[in-house]
Amino acid sequence: MDQEKIKYHVRGLLEAIGEDPEREGLRETPDRVARMLTEVLAGTVYSNHEIAEMFGKTFPLEDSGQTDSAVVMKDIQVFSYCEHHMALMYDMYVNVAYLPKDRVIGLSKIARICDMAAKRLQLQERLGKDIAEIIAEATGSPDVGVFISGSHSCMTARGIRNASAKTITKTLMGKFRTDQKLQELLD
Repeated sequence: MDQEKIKYHVRGLLEAIGEDPEREGLRETPDRVARMLTEVLAGTVYSNHEIAEMFGKTFPLEDSGQTDSAVVMKDIQVFSYCEHHMALMYDMYVNVAYLPKDRVIGLSKIARICDMAAKRLQLQERLGKDIAEIIAEATGSPDVGVFISGSHSCMTARGIRNASAKTITKTLMGKFRTDQKLQELLD
């Protein structure tokens, strides 16, 4: 990310809204915002494939014939920024399930994948798809489900200002598309 360009534009934004960027409380704001964006949008610089490689540490499944037992991780908390308004998507909880094929992924890697995929300007629908694709590649399993529940400040803090509105999305791949019992694991 171009830190200097971000600083320049944040300064211009402050001026455009009628603020004085030289005011004591704002002098360092362009630098702080540039550092913050580099941190919270860190996933922008990686493709889904690169994230799968980064966090794709797997271990042999002891019973390699076992393909009917799902691995499920629930309530992985992430946040992201809506690409339409650059508004915070918060109180986001991700549930991920997959059917192992000979190998399982380290559990912390599932949470890391969710976190890194969320660190982009996103749509919640795309975030679910990105997580599912990364998990599928990292585990070698085509059978993946992702459930996300979240609040969007573009709905809660502006516009309609409906503070209780939650957005729910499900991304279903492989057997998760047709197997109701597998889908229920995500709820």
